[in-house]
Amino acid sequence: MGTRTPVGVEPAARPGTPLIPPRPTRVAAAETPRAAMASPVVVGATIIAALYFGREIFIPIAIALLLSFVLTPLVNRLRRLRLPRLVAVGVSVLLTLGIVAALATLIGIQAADLAGDVPRYRATIERKINGLRDSPVGHVTEYVANIGRALHGGAKEAGSPEAQPAAPSPSPSPSPSPSAEQAPAAPKPVLVEVATSPPGSLEMLSTVLTPVMHPLATVGIVFVVLLFVLMQREDLRDRMIRLAGSSDLHRTTVAIDDAAKRLSRYFVVQLALNAAFGVVIGIGLYVIGVPNPVLWAIFAALMRFVPYLGAVLSAILPMALAAAVDPSWNMMIAVAILFVVLEPLTGQVFEPIFYGQSTGLSPFAVLVSALFWTWLWGPVGLLLSTPLTVCLVVLGRYVEHLEFLDVLFGDRPALTPVQNFYQRILAGDSEEVLGHAELILQQCSLSSYYDDVVLKALELAARDAARGVLTAQQKGAMRSALTELIADLSDRSDAVTGATGDGEESACSPLPMGPAPEALPAAWTREGAVLCVAGRGFLDEAAAAILAQILEKRGLGVRTVPFAETASVRIGRFAAGPARIACVVSLALDGEPTHLRRLIRRLRDRVPGVPVLLGLWLAQDDGANRLAGGPGGAAEADAQVGSLREAVEAILAAAQEDATGAAADGGSDGAAESAPDARGEAERLPAPAGA
Repeated sequence: MGTRTPVGVEPAARPGTPLIPPRPTRVAAAETPRAAMASPVVVGATIIAALYFGREIFIPIAIALLLSFVLTPLVNRLRRLRLPRLVAVGVSVLLTLGIVAALATLIGIQAADLAGDVPRYRATIERKINGLRDSPVGHVTEYVANIGRALHGGAKEAGSPEAQPAAPSPSPSPSPSPSAEQAPAAPKPVLVEVATSPPGSLEMLSTVLTPVMHPLATVGIVFVVLLFVLMQREDLRDRMIRLAGSSDLHRTTVAIDDAAKRLSRYFVVQLALNAAFGVVIGIGLYVIGVPNPVLWAIFAALMRFVPYLGAVLSAILPMALAAAVDPSWNMMIAVAILFVVLEPLTGQVFEPIFYGQSTGLSPFAVLVSALFWTWLWGPVGLLLSTPLTVCLVVLGRYVEHLEFLDVLFGDRPALTPVQNFYQRILAGDSEEVLGHAELILQQCSLSSYYDDVVLKALELAARDAARGVLTAQQKGAMRSALTELIADLSDRSDAVTGATGDGEESACSPLPMGPAPEALPAAWTREGAVLCVAGRGFLDEAAAAILAQILEKRGLGVRTVPFAETASVRIGRFAAGPARIACVVSLALDGEPTHLRRLIRRLRDRVPGVPVLLGLWLAQDDGANRLAGGPGGAAEADAQVGSLREAVEAILAAAQEDATGAAADGGSDGAAESAPDARGEAERLPAPAGA
């Protein structure tokens, strides 16, 4: 392997910067084989171990990075006032430090006040406990305790000495000698009292400061790191761009800036909502009469950062205090009602209004991240679990090398609708297939669902069948699931039944509706006017049934023709009936064009006056072009289409032109049904580009 110079080498000199030599060519890195690199498992374990053993350093850094997202909008606003960056950052950091110090002081004062009032609530607690003993709950508890004591007593009785066989009595010990009785008694111990000298000023200061030294050191590290992060924000962004990939600077820069703005907006809104929640809780507790409402307001605001369990945990302590203060249960019930009303209101109404329906995380990811960060960093990790995981998911969505984070923890589906549908029909689960269809049809029309999801999934199945990876049992399960799906959707209207919910139009658009059914010629509304002929592929009959269903919803008379009816041995008994056009449908792959040409020739020989449309529903650069370019390819059919949409458009255009021609000829149905007019209809069929 040859050496390569790394991308992004700095120039020899830039104005205003010192001369920096270019980075040397990294021969060893270029020649290191991929197998010699550390496995992802080892790298992940190393990172987790570093986060665990270095948590004293990484926790302040993580808090500082999250605070930087919150303070960035404030710094930008101060910068717009033409303040220097140092002044803007200093004002923001000092303001944050003042808020944190004020909150810590309030918490300390409220906690000390609560600790001093606890003995006053002892009598109320004892009365309520005695009352519970006389209540049905107390009787049930006592009954269960008696059962436990009875079981425990029976076990002890079974192991008592009376139940054991008598052991042989030991031999009598010799009586003590007279000399032992005349031994002098031991002297009594002398009591010694140790007098401690009063602690000095340094010892008193050490005793007072020792419990708060660690939190103060953590706060100091947080604000020092925060100061440098805000000062060096652009430099950190450039380094992140270099790590993410500098081959496309414009795209990477836009992605990183957009990610930073989204995270900043999300954290600011989340902090504001949680603070407002805490304020409302504090006011409600003050009105109810719960002591120390400021303490519980701050506690409730902080616990809302904990997913799922935060609101429950923040309600337990105020409810317990209310039960200890009020001789009755009214205060505790009022506190419970306050939390039960406010938490769903905040989570289900205000959060979707301000920053969307969810955090972008799957519920499983939120639970796993809470457990992981709690195990890693303790209670602080529990508070930071959701913000940290949101940051990781955003990185996964914008940085290509970290996409696995978005797949693992994001709330977006891991599979596309096409892949999801194929996976479900591969399993042959008809109920799951129908449920998947119902979900998509809330925002898409039936025809666009068939065209954009079902037929593309059938193309994946056809490719797997051509590779020989599908068993006969799997093919049968697919056919059964598709038959049930098409039958279940036969009564559904081809219109969008739901809305996107954000005022935007649906990404799925229905196929063209064509003229109204009453405007179609009578010959095109008779059953069998359009023949949907299936190829010999194991999914072609389902594709033909889909086309027939969509055309039938447009008012056309259709008939689905299985391949067996047009085979060589049965083509002589095939009756076309009042056919106006025949559409051969196939998901053809290697070797199929010859089969389709023979099928089209048999149809022409059997019904010479009916135009033939070939629907080869594959990628235009694959089977469709191969068939058109082969000897006698597209010339075998009057026109060729490459999708369900094109097939519907071509058939509707033929019917509309027939209606126009019939009106010009005086509405004569007999002339419209003659063979020369049918041949002229074939000449008018539009052929797609490249056919």
